[in-house]
Amino acid sequence: MPSTVIGITPARVHPRMQAHYNQGCSEVAPLDSCVSSAVSPEGPGLVDDVVRFATDLYRGSAGYYDRYRLPYPEAMLTDLMRRAEVSGRGRLLDLACGTGQLAFPLRHWFGEVWAVDREPDMVQVVRAKAAAHGAEDVRPIVSDAETLDAEPDYFDLVVIGSAFHRLNRDLVAGKILRWLKPGGSLALCWSSMPFAGEKDWQRALAALVDRWQVALGAKDRVPAGWDLSRQRRPDLQVLAAAGFGEAGHREFAVEHRWGLPELAGLIRSTSFLPASVLGDQAPAFDADLAASLGPYSDGGAFTENVSFVCELARKPSATAAAR
Repeated sequence: MPSTVIGITPARVHPRMQAHYNQGCSEVAPLDSCVSSAVSPEGPGLVDDVVRFATDLYRGSAGYYDRYRLPYPEAMLTDLMRRAEVSGRGRLLDLACGTGQLAFPLRHWFGEVWAVDREPDMVQVVRAKAAAHGAEDVRPIVSDAETLDAEPDYFDLVVIGSAFHRLNRDLVAGKILRWLKPGGSLALCWSSMPFAGEKDWQRALAALVDRWQVALGAKDRVPAGWDLSRQRRPDLQVLAAAGFGEAGHREFAVEHRWGLPELAGLIRSTSFLPASVLGDQAPAFDADLAASLGPYSDGGAFTENVSFVCELARKPSATAAAR
């Protein structure tokens, strides 16, 4: 189904972006443990609730992820490159990259691209795509964000798509600050998801997902309280504590018409009802999906105004740091 850009929100200071990010991160990964309070190794006085996520959240889902996740709009990416003031010859790090939703469309602005994810299945898809497109500038890496190693002042831009909430934010923010060149940027990007909206068909979809999570014993893959640390310390506060300056917020509204097969594929790309969890119940799920959403169909389609968001933070320049 086609997508159409229907509006752009201009840059502005947006210190209370949390509500938008909460919606964009409605598709969250399951916890393998708990939320625990810990002192950040990045500096004294920084305390964060570290959420430990399972290491195989999307095992077997990479193909669905690559096919059914909506691409970031070209207007948003072009705007990001302008705001980040990239030279066209620098280095990009796509951290927690999935199957390269940011790495591949942005690679033409850079001389070297690292595409890093903890999930081997995701990185395998990145490697295959790089080979198919002759993208020798893309370097696929299997690694946790927390254990990745890079030289100081190495990258011009670091991007994180719909994943910062799953990371040890204080630790990763501190590492990124060191990796970025003076004046370099960190972009947090995300989009809304159809089961988080207010339309009747979106409410029906959310109820369906909840019903099947319960039926398949998958409800604890997203335990209650996963977002408490981010409510206490929003992402911008974490970035400011690490030493970043705020560089602006952009939202891009895109109208998208979902079809039932596309929605079924999208659900299989998530951490809470991936194909591995649906298993042999997948045909029954698809039938329930069609029956639950059928009354709300508009010619076989379901329209959503998808919100794509990019929050930019900047490492102080060498001149500013010397002041």
